[in-house]
Amino acid sequence: MSFQAYLDNIKTKTGLGPDEFKTLTGKKGFYKDGAIPSNIKAGDIVKWLKEDFQLGHGHSMAIYALLKGIKE
Repeated sequence: MSFQAYLDNIKTKTGLGPDEFKTLTGKKGFYKDGAIPSNIKAGDIVKWLKEDFQLGHGHSMAIYALLKGIKE
């Protein structure tokens, strides 16, 4: 599955796109000034996305990659 397909599936499932997830992640304290603070681990974000949005591991990691700047 392409990265864009992951994002499209996330949008279909949650109604939220990348910008909305950046905003929500910031409100959660997991994203500040355009970066993930050093004390926040991938597992923290993945756990939150799985619990609050019922995303699978791969889809949660796609959001993490987006936040980390690995993918755009």
